[in-house]
Amino acid sequence: MGKYCFGIDVGGTSVKCGLFQTDGVLVEKWEIPTRKENSGEAILPDIAKTILDKIAERKLDKEEIDGVGIGVPGPVNERGEVPCAVNLFWGFKEVTKELTELTGLPSKAGNDANVAALGAAAGAKNVILVTLGTGVGGGIIVDGKIVGGAHGAGGEIGHAAVDHEEKEACNCGNCGCLEQYASATGIVRVAQRTLAATDEQTVLRKFTKLSAKNVLDAFKEGDKVACDVMAQVGEMLGGTLAMFACVTDPEAIVIGGGVSKAGQPLIDCIQKYYEKYAFTACKKTPIILATLGNDAGIYGSARMVIKEV
Repeated sequence: MGKYCFGIDVGGTSVKCGLFQTDGVLVEKWEIPTRKENSGEAILPDIAKTILDKIAERKLDKEEIDGVGIGVPGPVNERGEVPCAVNLFWGFKEVTKELTELTGLPSKAGNDANVAALGAAAGAKNVILVTLGTGVGGGIIVDGKIVGGAHGAGGEIGHAAVDHEEKEACNCGNCGCLEQYASATGIVRVAQRTLAATDEQTVLRKFTKLSAKNVLDAFKEGDKVACDVMAQVGEMLGGTLAMFACVTDPEAIVIGGGVSKAGQPLIDCIQKYYEKYAFTACKKTPIILATLGNDAGIYGSARMVIKEV
């Protein structure tokens, strides 16, 4: 068993990198840009280079390193293959095979949200993580293991169909996905629909380009229309989480992503509707804010390797 491992979290604009001790302690973290040109062909070579550069900089021996864990924004199967990662412009990619060939180190890959859930779990064995950002990501941990599923699509909470009457399509091609209501873009969409349907006075009308932050700030100030918008969002999200809790019975539900910066008022809104719809045994499951923030991905990626040791 070595002393170190790497945790890598590949995002659409930057790749977050972490060097960890195998007891889970973060030694150093840094970022490199995600170069997506030419179908993202430079992404894995860039990651390999920064890993090898860090090994050289710290005068480490490869024998001291147990491997590299990597989270990518797309479905990942058990062989570490990605059928496609739209935001990286990847088609089929043998992620672990390529990364191991480039670095000479064992590697393990997972979906970024699932990997972040592993990081956010912080010792808990059963957790649901929801990341509310531009989209809605999800990761599910059961008995300390990521639920990846047959196609690497386990935990895709954002693409649960929550409104069967919806006519507009989600980015995935289906209609009525949770992501269309509970993401940052979804909150704006719900707000615009609500504004179009009411003549009520609201601070939301003063914004020429409405953002989720505008809606959430107005919600926290008690603006009636903003509160109505967040009640709709909270009911969609709380009700969906109640369904997932029926399947996995988590110790906690963790809310992360940019929208979670709205803090406790957002959590209270979700919890209210979660408790309304949850199965009796799961009603008191706490819904909490993610504490690792943007570092959850590198911690979870490292944990994939540490758990293998």
